[in-house]
Parts: sequence; C-alpha cells; structure tokens
Amino acid sequence: MTLLATETELARKRRARRMAKALTEAHPDAHCELDHGNALELAVATILSAQSTDKGVNLVTPKLFARYPTAADYAAADRAELEEMIRSTGFYRNKTDSLIKLGQALVERYGGEVPGRMTDLVTLPGIGRKTANVILGNAFGVPGLTVDTHFQRLVHRWQWTEETDPVKIESAVGGLIERRDWTMASHRIIFHGRRVCHARKPACGACPVARWCPSYGVGETDPDKAAKLLKFELAPGADNPYAAWAPHAAGAPSGVAGTQTAGVPAP
Repeated sequence: MTLLATETELARKRRARRMAKALTEAHPDAHCELDHGNALELAVATILSAQSTDKGVNLVTPKLFARYPTAADYAAADRAELEEMIRSTGFYRNKTDSLIKLGQALVERYGGEVPGRMTDLVTLPGIGRKTANVILGNAFGVPGLTVDTHFQRLVHRWQWTEETDPVKIESAVGGLIERRDWTMASHRIIFHGRRVCHARKPACGACPVARWCPSYGVGETDPDKAAKLLKFELAPGADNPYAAWAPHAAGAPSGVAGTQTAGVPAP
C-alpha cells in the first residue's frame, strides 16, 4: 500500500512543507536557469527551451536578443535568418513560426508588451500554461508552479500526488505549499531533480529530503557512492554545498523514508 493511500491530507501537507523547507536550505541559489532581462526575453527563451536544455538555449539567446529586442522585431523577422539563429535548439522551424506569430500577436493585441495575466498569456502562440507560469513567476512576481518533467517526476516519487495531468498536478501541489512560495518551490524542485533526484540514478544517500521520502532506496543509498552521482558546478575554491547532506540519509532514515520503495511512478 502506498503512502498516499494511508497518509492524511494534513500529514501530507506537513510533510511537503518540511521537504520544501529542507530544499530551501539545500538550494539557496535556486533560480530560473534561462538567462533573460525582461518578460519578452523570458517568453522567447522558454519557447526555445522545449526539447532543449537551458544551457543550450543560453548559448543562443545573447545574439538573438540583441538582434530582436522588441516584439515588433520578431513580428517582422526574416524567417530564414531566425531559423538559422535558433537551429541548435532543435525543432527550429516550429519555434521560428511560434516566435514570429508571438511577436505579431503582441504587437496587434498588447501594444508590443507581454501581458501579465494567465488568461492573456495562454492565448499567445507558443505559450501554454507551463510557460505562462514561468513568465508570471519570474517576470511579474506572480506566484506560479512550473510543472515540467523534473517537477512531475519528483512530486510522484515523493507521493505528493498521483495526478498525471499537469494542470491537476499544479492544483494538487498548490494545495500543499503556501501560494507565496510557489515560484521558488518550483525552482528548488527542478534544481533538485537536475542535481540530485535523477530519473535513472537518484542519489538517495546524499539527499536532504530522504527522511521524508517514501521512495528512499530506489537510488544509491551509500553516502559515498551517492555523492558521486550528484550533478552540480562549483565556483573555483567554493565549498561543496552537498557535503553535509549524506548524514541525513545514512543508515535507516527517520520519518516516512523507506516505507515505499517499489511501484513509485517513473518519468
């Protein structure tokens, strides 16, 4: 029997908030990893990030943003030129179409400015609810949960919800976390998914939320071996921010960890 089947709603909310607090301490540098300077640049970068990595997008956008600083510039862009500039992000023809149509829609309907409301954003070419939440949370300060593949994988492993539809996941998780924390919680969960709780080999033995995780044990539990699975970059001379995590997961975890190590939804 899964934890979701036996845990009360109040207990789940308390567990989720303890985990969120631990992630706050573990990922103080969590942020939107798409480089941008304004709402338009973030919208463009998010569209380009589909089926691409943030790092790959960030290699392309400096020249792109310099060449097309306004919505009108995208609206009037030469298709061949734009395609060539974003080719390395993949699906460049579809993305070029979205960017040109986005520019046109912004010019025609919003005076060239990116709107700051969900109801408006989701009507724009290339922008769905996930992208809209990214824009609202990071460009307008409106709390939102970004339900990407990392986010979905982790909230399933943690048994915060069994929902599979992104909108329903957003609603379920939104009921567990304080609204004011939604945007940063998304960043921290995504950071954690990229650096620690990987799809194939999660580093359970070096995880700061292991004590509350019902899926503890699906990955490497030995602290030393788990530490080698961590993916992160340190500035020269900087201390390893993950070094203190291993003791949390060493030996038999406390709390709910270890109660469910099989049948956990996979990505």
